Amino acid sequence: MPNIVPVSDLRNYNAVIGQVSYGNPVYLTKNGRGDCAIIDIRELDELRAIKGLFSELEKDEASARKDGWISLEEAEKRLGI
Repeated sequence: MPNIVPVSDLRNYNAVIGQVSYGNPVYLTKNGRGDCAIIDIRELDELRAIKGLFSELEKDEASARKDGWISLEEAEKRLGI
């Protein structure tokens, strides 16, 4: 079950931070609506890495659609496999 607390609970910062763990963010609400989330720093690093990977894949796919795809044999040759 998601951990949802009002942003005013940050007055007791240590108690809120103590509820955060990997895979268990704390969602903060402001005036009853979702405002932001606090997540474990390792999880943030992983999300950034995943975002970077998807960004590179998107660029490569756009390049392949423009310039054409290469065969598996050509890819292996280029990679020295």
